[in-house]
Amino acid sequence: MIVSESELIDAVARDRAAGQTIAFANGCFDVLHVGHVRYVQGAAAEADRLIVAVNDDRSVEILKGRGRPVVPAADRAEVVASLRGVHYVIVFPDTNVERLLNLLKPDVHCKGTDYTVETVPERASVAAYGGRTAIVGDPKNHATQDLVARIRRQGPNLEPRTQNPEPI
Repeated sequence: MIVSESELIDAVARDRAAGQTIAFANGCFDVLHVGHVRYVQGAAAEADRLIVAVNDDRSVEILKGRGRPVVPAADRAEVVASLRGVHYVIVFPDTNVERLLNLLKPDVHCKGTDYTVETVPERASVAAYGGRTAIVGDPKNHATQDLVARIRRQGPNLEPRTQNPEPI
């Protein structure tokens, strides 16, 4: 379910009152691929409820550069919300999730395998309120930027791939 910040605060309070644990994952999720799905599935396994924070269009452009996102935030949020294990999706305007983490205080902050627990920028904030950081998903050999570049390069001549000899 796609929710506003105030709706999410209320939902988290209800879930906590019911004894549910909360996991939190975030990202741009522009041109959803298998790496995103595996990251979300891994995050969902960390708690009873999963919040996924999706960067808004302005923050994606700041983080990823001109020409991104390819898919608008409302569409990205709807696709992420349809994934099994996702309970709440919020579109957020910040370039990092520290504000949301401090507001919601999820039990687990999940990051992908391109991080280690020690390199997660928000790890100190999460530890300060008593949460933990988890690294989830498969090895980072799927990148939206590579997929977008491949699509732009091959355009209408894009052939389906049955094997991935190179990471995309």
